[in-house]
Amino acid sequence: MHALDGVRVLDLSRVLAGPWCTQTLADLGADVVKVERPDVGDDTRGWGPPFLPNPDGNPSAESAYFLGANRNKRSITCDLSSRQGQQLIRDMAARADVLVENFKVGDMQRYGLDYASLQSINPKLVYCSITGFGQTGPYAERAGYDFAVQAMGGLMSVTGERDDAGGSPQKVGVAVADLFTGMYATVAILAALRHAERTGTGQHIDMALLDTQVAMLANLGANFLVHSPPQPPPGRMGNAHVNIVPYQVFEVAPKPSGERDHMIVAVGNDAQFTKFCECLGQPQWASDPRFVRNQDRVQNRDILIPLLAACLLTRRKTEWLGLLEQAKVPCGPINNLAEVFADPQVLHRQMVQTFQHPLREALSLVASPIKMSETPVRQHLPPPLLGQHTQEVLDQWLGTPAKR
Repeated sequence: MHALDGVRVLDLSRVLAGPWCTQTLADLGADVVKVERPDVGDDTRGWGPPFLPNPDGNPSAESAYFLGANRNKRSITCDLSSRQGQQLIRDMAARADVLVENFKVGDMQRYGLDYASLQSINPKLVYCSITGFGQTGPYAERAGYDFAVQAMGGLMSVTGERDDAGGSPQKVGVAVADLFTGMYATVAILAALRHAERTGTGQHIDMALLDTQVAMLANLGANFLVHSPPQPPPGRMGNAHVNIVPYQVFEVAPKPSGERDHMIVAVGNDAQFTKFCECLGQPQWASDPRFVRNQDRVQNRDILIPLLAACLLTRRKTEWLGLLEQAKVPCGPINNLAEVFADPQVLHRQMVQTFQHPLREALSLVASPIKMSETPVRQHLPPPLLGQHTQEVLDQWLGTPAKR
């Protein structure tokens, strides 16, 4: 049994934000049917290399990017620009619980597949639109891209090394605006399904990457808004934390090879700072009036950090991690992906999942992080080949052998 058994999701989205949402719904047990363009499919099918090799060792049409966002779904092909394709979507929407789309504002209305049109034939339909800037406002007509939204939404202004350290604005290494929008969309859909169960009425969910990115500013956004009188906007802090000290990357003694090495320290309260100073062999720093409370350490960051940095350079990472972990001071190595997927905790938590894919008997992908005691996530459908399930889905959803 899965939490969303019996929920039918018609997935007209592509690239990342929408597919990330529908992949989560599929993990939770929903029957997600991914609708793709004939012959081409989701844009991300071509976003490589790397591509999954065919049995003969040559690259297939299955990109790693696509594989990472489309597990537990079934794929059909449909030409939405044709009347026949539009009627097929209407027929399926009449039997769906959820529809997710990320077309430009106005496109679905031109196809006769907008919320108002489909709600009239399925009043319980939960219809989720994901765009860069939302269905309303001066930017509504613009196409939305994660990179641009990270810039416009303020994230890049607080990401990267400080100007005085030679830094410049940086995007995050993965498309966080897309991913967070997908997760917020999932939450909204689940809430709307609950509402539909109680009232028999669906609703239109309007998700925007820019809205999500602004919400993601979290404490930094609150810091700026709460200041009275207004203060200058926060700048980039590199790996340091604007509100907590010490909470950053530190260089430690070189590796045996002579290569530079680093670790992170994340001291979250005054008691942890006391333990940290004891581990460093400098217990007096914890009682220094300049460093006793976190707010003292924030105000005297430029004095404290050089002291800590010089001390941490005296030992290797493994020594410091052993001492700090024993004292329960938050810390950690900076792992590359090979180290991540070999980490014993990651392995224990089964964060790598193996599927039987048509092109590979054992295809390893990142697993869902959701752990549920009574309704565990699904783990049986590999990311689909383009149009792989067209006939099967039409038979099951519409009871017809017709090919569209």
